[in-house]
Amino acid sequence: MDKLFLGTVLLLFCSAVAIAEPIDRATLDAWSAPYRNWDYYPSHVIPAEPNIPGYEAFRNTDVPCVYQLPGDPDTWYMSFIGFNGQGYNSFVAESTDLVHWTNPRLAMGFGEPGEFDHGGRVIGAFLYESYGIKDPRVLKMRDGKYWTLYGCYPRQGGYELRPGYEGLASSEDGLNWKRAKDDYILSVHEPEVGSWEQDCIYQPWLVEHQGLFYNFYNAAQGGIEQIGLATSKNLMDWTRHADNPILRNRSGGYDERFCADGKVFRADDHWVMFYFGVGRGGAHIMAAFSRDLANWTAHPEPLYKAGGHPDGLDQTYAHKISLVYHAASDTFYMHYCATGAAGRGIGLITSKPLND
Repeated sequence: MDKLFLGTVLLLFCSAVAIAEPIDRATLDAWSAPYRNWDYYPSHVIPAEPNIPGYEAFRNTDVPCVYQLPGDPDTWYMSFIGFNGQGYNSFVAESTDLVHWTNPRLAMGFGEPGEFDHGGRVIGAFLYESYGIKDPRVLKMRDGKYWTLYGCYPRQGGYELRPGYEGLASSEDGLNWKRAKDDYILSVHEPEVGSWEQDCIYQPWLVEHQGLFYNFYNAAQGGIEQIGLATSKNLMDWTRHADNPILRNRSGGYDERFCADGKVFRADDHWVMFYFGVGRGGAHIMAAFSRDLANWTAHPEPLYKAGGHPDGLDQTYAHKISLVYHAASDTFYMHYCATGAAGRGIGLITSKPLND
């Protein structure tokens, strides 16, 4: 019995080690191939100066995230942020074709003075009904409300004033959002904060899988950003993963300074994380892959490099993506923050050419 028990333990241990082994290059190439060599839309779909009624001072649009509401398959909504020199507000616009966006309006503004989110709130880590890469991005209702995690800053007066925090927000209509917990859900102040994240907590991404909530977030120590993981059973209370960061910088790589803003989806028998790397000349759209949501291997080559747009739209930065699949046309739409010749706005890359 002892030998049998030891043999079972050894088998389980070997299986765990196998799961944690890096994914080989041939598999990385095969899994990333469907997301390469797409077409660039010629202009920003939301410009650097969106002139939102009542919020004209907010510009430099960023952090797009596209979603739909239950029962309305023909309308898409995009949350995005604008900066007014003091801090961020989150806005929402709508579209029937994923290209032309109208009716921009406030979704979530500044927090109250003295609060952890007074400097601005960045929604977009929504609770979806499904995270399959080709599934509709429909918001999921839980306890009679829609939910998002959000990144935020405590002070106004500048750009991403440290330290950042993460909060939890809810909505009754999926368009207007308010704080759902009095305190932050993640910060640099918890005793378990890691050395890699001691300076600032940034943007979350939410995944629900097998009864557990996963929060993929980027954080900074000095001028370096990496991606960590926290989990929760109720959206309110979060526990950091023991082996953070789960996606690390690579010396000399396209992500040698930043691994940031991960967006995670299920594709066949594995998970794919779209994130942006900073290194080797700019900010680039990258991909990493996992079989278990905890152990990740990044492809060394970007999906899309800064400067890839033929008209210079992303000459400086190509980063912070949102991905949806349009089933009727069998087309992926990747909205992203494209910073270059036309300023900082929301660009678009599609898996098929658009007739527009």
